[in-house]
Amino acid sequence: MTPGERFIVFLALPIFAVVLFFVVLPMLQTAVNSTGGAGFLDNYASFLSGSTSRSLWTSVWISLATVAICAVVGTALAVLLTRFDFPGRRLLDVISVLPLALPSLIGALAFTLLYNETGIFPRALEQLTGIDAGVVSVTGVSGVLLVHVLTMYPYFYLSVSAGLAGMDTSLEEAAAGLGAPKWKVWLTVVLPMLTPAMVAGALLTFMTSMASFTAPQLYGVSMLTNRIVETRVSGNYELASAQATVLAVVSIVFLFLMRWYQGRQTYRSLSKGIQRGRTKTRGWRSVLAGLVSLVLAAVLVAPVAVIILVSFSKNRTWTTQVLPPEYTLENYLSIFTDPDAFLPINVSLQMAFFATIAAVVIGGAAAWIISRWPLRRGKGVLDAMVMLPWALPGTVIGVNIATAFASPTPTNFGLVLIGTLFILPVAYFVRYIPLVFRETTASIDTIDPSVDEAAQSLGASPLRSIVTVIMPLVWKGLLAGALLAFIDGVGEYVASAVVYPAGFPPMSIEIYNRIYSSDFGSAAAYGSLQIAIIFVVLLVMNLLERGPKGDDSTPVVAAAAGVR
Repeated sequence: MTPGERFIVFLALPIFAVVLFFVVLPMLQTAVNSTGGAGFLDNYASFLSGSTSRSLWTSVWISLATVAICAVVGTALAVLLTRFDFPGRRLLDVISVLPLALPSLIGALAFTLLYNETGIFPRALEQLTGIDAGVVSVTGVSGVLLVHVLTMYPYFYLSVSAGLAGMDTSLEEAAAGLGAPKWKVWLTVVLPMLTPAMVAGALLTFMTSMASFTAPQLYGVSMLTNRIVETRVSGNYELASAQATVLAVVSIVFLFLMRWYQGRQTYRSLSKGIQRGRTKTRGWRSVLAGLVSLVLAAVLVAPVAVIILVSFSKNRTWTTQVLPPEYTLENYLSIFTDPDAFLPINVSLQMAFFATIAAVVIGGAAAWIISRWPLRRGKGVLDAMVMLPWALPGTVIGVNIATAFASPTPTNFGLVLIGTLFILPVAYFVRYIPLVFRETTASIDTIDPSVDEAAQSLGASPLRSIVTVIMPLVWKGLLAGALLAFIDGVGEYVASAVVYPAGFPPMSIEIYNRIYSSDFGSAAAYGSLQIAIIFVVLLVMNLLERGPKGDDSTPVVAAAAGVR
């Protein structure tokens, strides 16, 4: 092997030791537990013969439908905002990532308040037109799909936007110069080059949908994640482990199918490329684009607006009215005057930050190692190791972490996390390392390995070529993954409910506690603060990603020459 290849294998040892210790071993415990209790055959026979199998198929087809719709919505939005200039583009550019500011718990609640039979829109329409609210309400599977699409399309939007930012537009110009119409250029040049980004979006969307818990619970749809929780609550931990194992197998199969599809061809260019300006719309197209932008902006803002509205409502006064009848500042005053009010905020921010740093280091390094893996075997196994957490719901991951680090054992090297704050960032790290890994992989896969080799042939060490050549080309994908990981960590609810130590509740747990106490106004006030924190992070990350004007890329030749 060359020095560069030896460096890859050497770097892989500590990186995947961490993944094995915190990700794989606790997950293997789930598979081991599925063979206990009534026995291996009985547990899986019970799964296949009962209503749980129907929940599995419901999860699969809802997830596939979510991927298909999100692919259309997210890709179309990425293309419009990246390639075209129209009235309302800047507003839509900011609001397009707003769904990321909606954590699962508060987001699903917002959609329920807006669109279910007793929601604001059906009630308002009934009063205005006389149409029964039940006819126009969104319930059941349609409600789950609505929540999924409007909260998960950013996975495609961010991936495709990063892919378009790194694409050499001279390829499109060359195809157009040879006489190809625009639709053929997009079909034969642009979309194939976006395959890594599309695969990244599809994987994250499918696995997020398969692990969805809050939306199916609120809309009364029996998906496999809900059945796992019900089984665990009933005390049948072995059957729940069998259900979780099946869920993991389905997601892993989808992972390998997507990797196989992506691996059929090479989607790389030898440079980051030359970016051209956006196409400016004119005439009636400009007016239509402006109107559509306003409608989309209103749809995306509505869930956040209803949470803010309810945060000013007086507790226990909103019953059958379209809007809350009484408003007050008491909800915010009580939070800010409570000495312990900022504890959940501090816990969420700090734990999400530490988990994101770890995910960026481990996930980013793993993406580069797997992309440049020099050996014939092992690449698929390493890929599956990192993506495995996305195959399990947060509840199962929380239980796995709690079980694996509950007491000193030879397998955990005496590390005990139960009852300490360290268990929260570990759980968040395990859950969201696939986000950083997949987004970074999508960017790295567009860079030809000869770029690394050219830098090293000029005298740069493998580590220096990564820092000075690869990082300037993939940092947007890495940043997108870090953004997703931090935001999801701040809003994490399901895993937090299992592992958080007493006396240190994250914000999502505090929100749930207040909802459980019927203090919806104060719960929404906490939710509004949670949304505000996440939205500020989105704005800051957006500014950092844009960078100085005119400094959109680092030429590979200049970077390679600079490492001599």
